[in-house]
Amino acid sequence: MASKRFLYVNRKAPHGTIYALESLEVVLIGAAFEQDVSLAFIDDGVYQLMRNQDTAAIGSKNFSPTFRALGDYDVSKIYVEHESLEMRGLSKDDLMPLTYEDEDDDWAEKDSIHVVSSAELAEIIEQQDVILDF
Repeated sequence: MASKRFLYVNRKAPHGTIYALESLEVVLIGAAFEQDVSLAFIDDGVYQLMRNQDTAAIGSKNFSPTFRALGDYDVSKIYVEHESLEMRGLSKDDLMPLTYEDEDDDWAEKDSIHVVSSAELAEIIEQQDVILDF
């Protein structure tokens, strides 16, 4: 029996609510149990992947370095909606580098973040078995 495909959709900014941190924790737990995990970042969710986050001024824990662990859990399908980046004046260069080691390519380090159009993301969503929206 094929494993189910889980897509975690992140729509909220990284701080001010618990959604972003809770999503990341659930993703890591699912991946630890070898679920086929993908993440999508749309709307203000794209801010979760911003480089060099500094939360000292807001008194909130900066959990963004935890995203770097995703590759260690074989989470390599991270989709960021191009239109959401564009509407916020951002590009892929504004996002932290996230990578994984591809065992099928002699453990070459590869980029986990895939910037996709809203139409491409709709197709990805259609292919999933379980969608969790945060």
